[in-house]
Amino acid sequence: MSNRSSRRRFLQGSAASALAIGALGTAGAVPAAAATSADAAASAGAADDEFTALRAKWRDLILGTGFSPTAEPFRTLLTNLGTSARGFLSTMAPADGSLWPDAVWADPDPDTDAESYNFSAKMNDSYNRLNTMAQAYCQPGTGLTGDTALLQAALTGLDHVNSQVFNENTKQYGNWWNFQIGSPQALMDTCVLLYDHLTADQVDRYCKAVDHFIPDSVFASYSGTSTGANRVDLCRGVILRGIVGGSADKVSLAARSLAPVFPYVTSGDGFYDDGSFIQHTYIPYIGGYGAVLHDGVGRLMALLRGSTWEVDDPNTQLFLDTVDATIAPFIHNGLMMDNVSARGISRVGTSDQSRALGLLATILLVGQGASAEENARWRAMVKGWMQRDSYAPPLKNPGLSLIRASLLQSLQDDTTVKPSPEPVEHRVFHNMDRVTHRRRGWTASLSMASQRIAHYEFGNGENARGYHTGAGWLSWWGDDFGLEQYADAYWPTVDPYRHPGITASRKPLADGEGGNWGAVRPAAAWVGGTTDGEFGATGQHLKGLSSTMSAKKSWFWLDDSIVCLGAGITSTDGHPVETTVDNRALGTSGAPTLTVDGKTQPSQQGWNKTFDSARWAHIAGHAGYVFLGGSPVTAVREERTGAWRDINTGGPTDPITRRYLTLYTDHGTDPVDGRYAYVLLPGAGARTTAQRAADKGWLKVLANSGDQQGVRVPRHGLTTVNFWSAGTVDTVTASAPASVLIREHRDGTATVVVSDPARQATSLDITWHRRVSKVLSKPATVSAAATGSSLKLSFGDLTGAYGAPQKVRVRLG
Repeated sequence: MSNRSSRRRFLQGSAASALAIGALGTAGAVPAAAATSADAAASAGAADDEFTALRAKWRDLILGTGFSPTAEPFRTLLTNLGTSARGFLSTMAPADGSLWPDAVWADPDPDTDAESYNFSAKMNDSYNRLNTMAQAYCQPGTGLTGDTALLQAALTGLDHVNSQVFNENTKQYGNWWNFQIGSPQALMDTCVLLYDHLTADQVDRYCKAVDHFIPDSVFASYSGTSTGANRVDLCRGVILRGIVGGSADKVSLAARSLAPVFPYVTSGDGFYDDGSFIQHTYIPYIGGYGAVLHDGVGRLMALLRGSTWEVDDPNTQLFLDTVDATIAPFIHNGLMMDNVSARGISRVGTSDQSRALGLLATILLVGQGASAEENARWRAMVKGWMQRDSYAPPLKNPGLSLIRASLLQSLQDDTTVKPSPEPVEHRVFHNMDRVTHRRRGWTASLSMASQRIAHYEFGNGENARGYHTGAGWLSWWGDDFGLEQYADAYWPTVDPYRHPGITASRKPLADGEGGNWGAVRPAAAWVGGTTDGEFGATGQHLKGLSSTMSAKKSWFWLDDSIVCLGAGITSTDGHPVETTVDNRALGTSGAPTLTVDGKTQPSQQGWNKTFDSARWAHIAGHAGYVFLGGSPVTAVREERTGAWRDINTGGPTDPITRRYLTLYTDHGTDPVDGRYAYVLLPGAGARTTAQRAADKGWLKVLANSGDQQGVRVPRHGLTTVNFWSAGTVDTVTASAPASVLIREHRDGTATVVVSDPARQATSLDITWHRRVSKVLSKPATVSAAATGSSLKLSFGDLTGAYGAPQKVRVRLG
């Protein structure tokens, strides 16, 4: 900027001052006042120098480094950036209430209704467009690099928005987020990029605007809208304001205010010790706010590392641990599972693939501040995801930012990093009613709701028809197939009453049924399960949204399959109740072969048929399905048309058509004690499916009622039961509701894992009628253990375990 000394000039001046002071020191004593003045000047100079360095570092964190603008994918990304900026330049027309004709922020009746939300969003959009222009000016290869007209337009735009709507005297309206997070971030980022072209008056006015809308009081308590990801975003805005405006106090305050984000919580927003992440009190949100939090903390830690304000809170290791505990379990081959992305799934232009992009790069950035072992392991993990993403390879995504592209490309080019495979593990996230099950050839995840977790999230007009995504939605993907299941316009075109795995009443629900922000949760406590780390048992006492429908649903997770049981399915809605076995999205032209009991079925669209007692079915290239004991099953091939506007008021109205092949069981209208029992075999061939259906000994259903559900799998030494009420099933007795998994091992030991998903057991006795000679290990929750002809485990108060599995190891015999 014209009225500021350059950093080089400042350093030269500092050096000259130092030499002068040194010379005086050799000649005689320096007067006290002069020394004090010199010290103060040196201190101020050092601070200015640090702010200069931090601006340069943040600039690199915006623009990326170490890439060739002529190499792909950077050449295309830079060209696209230039095209976008040129479009904004050509259409910018400053007027009263807007900077662009299609982005009017002037609200004739400013308040906090949906209309005002849209007006405030246009202000944020304007700042984002100016940031795009600034990036195109600074980046090489955009066709607008160093363009004077573009620079002047961006500077004019910043002044226009500031003078009209975002300044120290205007009042907030619409969505608070646009004034406290979105606009301050975009504004400060742009100020960093164009800092040398801003006057002192401009910097002062822009910083005062941020101070006005993000007062220091937002950090006074960790509550309201200043928690979790929102707290990190607020800190980022103020830290950047401090760096741009040269305020050490602002940087220090915001850096310190990150501290409440790191410790694990036991209620409300934040990370939990089981890997759960909650935002908006009741919403699992790893793919949305969790990703924002990770990106924000990762960038701020990288920015401040080595500075006066380095984030050195002792709890930062807890944050680093969430990469393995929280993020990784929900990423499969480059996609972030939709069941932890809440209303974000309804946004046009985004998908499970695009939502993972930022996290992949963020993990690499966070790894730079982790231990060498963590960094190496995470780099191998990310590289594996990138290489196995055959549907939407990250480096070919046109929406990839330059900083993320540079991080990912650098990893891909690093031949010393060998990609790691998907792990084999089962995880229960009991604090957010989610489960993940990972095998070498496929991955699955389960989404449920309880009195602790909302049916779904609706808000800002987004995700209007997500109402049954908490009804036992079982999503799954193959290692090298099925990655497009939810990525290819699934949400605007799918039948919202037929997500895979759910049981739901066909009672028509209104868009946004139940209200905003997860307002409605079912009065169901028993939701959760247990695991030995490889296999698992999960149960859901399902109560429908705005419905009388209820059911007991269980899933038993094995090496090559998932056993799905349902019982007590009852409703008085006056509408049919269905359990969707699976609903495969087939894109615009897919027509995989469907085989039922060895017979190939018609492939034309519009075909449907009900099989009275199907034993097995197979969808070529997808999965096999075994119906235990035979079951009525309906198969439907259909083309469905919808628009993003149907599920999101901000989406386009353009019609989209996609094909689906659905298998479901109709329990009838107002069923009483309806049931189902089937096995899902992801990736299995038709022959394997038929063989499994014919094998009567591989699996035994021990119980399938509203009181207990359980199975035994002899080849795994596995016995597992969900006790909805006390009782005995086969060799296992429970004195109260519980989830129990027993695994006998070839070395003569066994693992017994117990949980209290309802969080209501003040005492619990589990008896396994099997000879046990010794208890090898047990948790503190076991108050007594008796061995001999049977094993009896007495648990104390489990309510404080929050549904977490309690593992006991014993010696058999």
